[in-house]
Amino acid sequence: MTVLSFDEQGVDVVFEGTEFRLEKSLIEDATQKSYPDVTDHEVLQIVESDPALSGEPRRVAEIVD
Repeated sequence: MTVLSFDEQGVDVVFEGTEFRLEKSLIEDATQKSYPDVTDHEVLQIVESDPALSGEPRRVAEIVD
């Protein structure tokens, strides 16, 4: 299970037991979107090649608000 923890500067990720950080600029470059407009599903797709997406996608702006 992948765990994503969002803040204003990026996302802390735990993937297959490995912890790392995705900085805001990296996420913006990967998605070609402004960080607040990126969804949790899009970040999960950066981390995993074929993620099991469930529920409605939430924008970063909604999560860190």
